Amino acid sequence: MCGIVGIVGTGPVNQRIYDSLTVLQHRGQDAAGIMTADNGELCVRKGAGLVRDVFQQHHMLELRGNVGIGHVRYPTAGCDSASEAQPFYVNAPYGICLAHNGNLTNATELAEVITREDRRHLNTQSDSEVLLNVLASELQRIGTPRVTPADIFAAVSAVYRRCRGGYAVVAMVIGHGVLGFRDPNGIRPLVLGMRKTSRGPEYMLASENVALDMLSFELVRDIAPGEAVFIDEQGRLHSQLCVATVRHTPCIFEYVYFARPDSIIDNISVYRARMRMGERLAEKLKRERPDHDIDVVIPIPDTSRTCALQLAQKLRIKYREGFNKNRYIGRTFIMPGQEQRLKSVRRKLSAIDLEFRGKNVLLVDDSIVRGTTSAQIIELAREAGARKVYF
Repeated sequence: MCGIVGIVGTGPVNQRIYDSLTVLQHRGQDAAGIMTADNGELCVRKGAGLVRDVFQQHHMLELRGNVGIGHVRYPTAGCDSASEAQPFYVNAPYGICLAHNGNLTNATELAEVITREDRRHLNTQSDSEVLLNVLASELQRIGTPRVTPADIFAAVSAVYRRCRGGYAVVAMVIGHGVLGFRDPNGIRPLVLGMRKTSRGPEYMLASENVALDMLSFELVRDIAPGEAVFIDEQGRLHSQLCVATVRHTPCIFEYVYFARPDSIIDNISVYRARMRMGERLAEKLKRERPDHDIDVVIPIPDTSRTCALQLAQKLRIKYREGFNKNRYIGRTFIMPGQEQRLKSVRRKLSAIDLEFRGKNVLLVDDSIVRGTTSAQIIELAREAGARKVYF
């Protein structure tokens, strides 16, 4: 997962993109980047680290212009150096910048075609750079002196034909506007917001509506699976469904864990979804273990609290905070190496003995991705004196 944002404004967008990225920081802590355009000039700042560390005041002053895109990254395909921080840029045609949340499952195959047939050079192993060059190649084939919304949508239609996987994209065509599109299955989230000003409407694209809320943009709607929207530099919105067949299969992990609880994705409240998961889990436990001997329900902080609290209420069992979390350790599944993930668990969590000693404990965890941390969490509970640990 990553966080993406794009804004076409009536005034400078640098601070607003920065603020949006801080709200989306939970989606990626590995690197951050912003690109803006000012009278045809590209302004760039990106690097490894948190948003607050990548951007200093002098960087912000250099990010001029009323149009821009931003990105926060967690490490996935292509994450070995700061040079692979997004957004990416190609100068032809027109000058295109792109930020991407997702994964292309056919990136290797596409990279080979791009270099062999399209005669384009790739600087990194990132599938985001591959996607950018596919889009650029398709726009190049159209070959008009100045790109039109129809050209944009034709190019995106070709991207859909060529690229497989889950992806949400914001792209800036320098001197033209900002493009956003979502894969035909709607796997990754992308929302559209609008704000009225005295100088005309401003539009914003973001991974989650919480970024819109912070900047007082009104949520217009989710970008539909297979849909592309283009906001030109004059603030005009164009949209088109660019695939004939769509099948909406969003990523469940957004609702379980990754998105902020105050987000609404595809008209579904993330918080309410997590409450319902707790209720369903309680129903399953009562059905399969009606004579359980659980004394207390303890969540693994932070995001499983909503589910665990609802589960405890349904079972009429005590809910307790049994783990203290170090706020300065990042998400362990985001960490690039297995050894780092193993070391980080004890740095991140410490058990409160009072809540474990002599009790039968039900631990609720919403983020078993690799299973790396599960055994260690159970071990922490046992060391704290738990008589039995249910997970």
